[in-house]
Amino acid sequence: MKAPELTCEKCFEDFKDSLEELGQLVSESEKHPLTESHEKRLIRSFEDTHELALNTIGEFFKKQGRPPFTGSRDATVEAFNEDLIDDGKGWMDMIIDRIKYNPLYPEEFDHIFLSNIKKKYYRLLLNFERKMKEKID
Repeated sequence: MKAPELTCEKCFEDFKDSLEELGQLVSESEKHPLTESHEKRLIRSFEDTHELALNTIGEFFKKQGRPPFTGSRDATVEAFNEDLIDDGKGWMDMIIDRIKYNPLYPEEFDHIFLSNIKKKYYRLLLNFERKMKEKID
């Protein structure tokens, strides 16, 4: 069976659903101390949401007839240049933090990563949602 073709709009809908889940986890984390399970869910949700944002960016440019990107950094730079994202450095930091995070070898970085997700990256993803909605509508 052939998988349905991805479209920019479908990717964006999936992104928004994932962003909503991430928002709920961020909100819960502000009300209660995080358990290890909640920390893992929040990080996983962030990674999924970021990946869906990158997929949306890729499909948006594909729809415009541009060639595919070789990686998340290229997509991020192009998205910044096209005003899909408003903080290129913040988005590059997201990519670097995802590379640094390794769930098999927990280190002190986990707490820094969680803090960045809650204080910076969630806001950047919300801004992307707003800007992308304007471009699609």
